Amino acid sequence: MRTMITIVATRIRMLLGWSDSERGQALIEYSLIMCLIVIVVLITLIVLGNQVRNTYCNIEGAVVSA
Repeated sequence: MRTMITIVATRIRMLLGWSDSERGQALIEYSLIMCLIVIVVLITLIVLGNQVRNTYCNIEGAVVSA
């Protein structure tokens, strides 16, 4: 079964014009995208961190006093 899947995947790659030499390039591109996402999330947390903490504390205070 595994061999059949490998053969089918290879034929699909050949039909689409994909080659194995592009695997490394795709991995690097995905890594760069992931790094960009992490940087954006970190900057967002740094900028909005105190506001989120204050909102959480306000909600917590309202729940405790109710």
